[in-house]
Amino acid sequence: MAFFIEPDHYVKTILSDLQGAWGCLRGEVVKHAGFPNWDRLLLHVDEAMSWETVRYLERMEPLLILIRNLAVQGEAPEEIMEAIEDIAEIYQEVRQDLKQGKPL
Repeated sequence: MAFFIEPDHYVKTILSDLQGAWGCLRGEVVKHAGFPNWDRLLLHVDEAMSWETVRYLERMEPLLILIRNLAVQGEAPEEIMEAIEDIAEIYQEVRQDLKQGKPL
């Protein structure tokens, strides 16, 4: 019986940067919980981080817009708004890489 051996190296891709940025946003939302819409924001952040959304990146842009709108309407702290903008920038890099045929 063969056992799965954990790889001893990993290739860091732009998707890992994107996933990390979503994790940072989630942490900021939890840290600043209590502002209007924070619970709805957290729900949609979790959805954006899901495998289904990462696998089908077309689903991410509408979620990102929704998340940004909820944060603005809820007057979210600046740290959250900055984290959202970080995600938007990385997401645009991902789209550019896809257009250029770069591996993700």
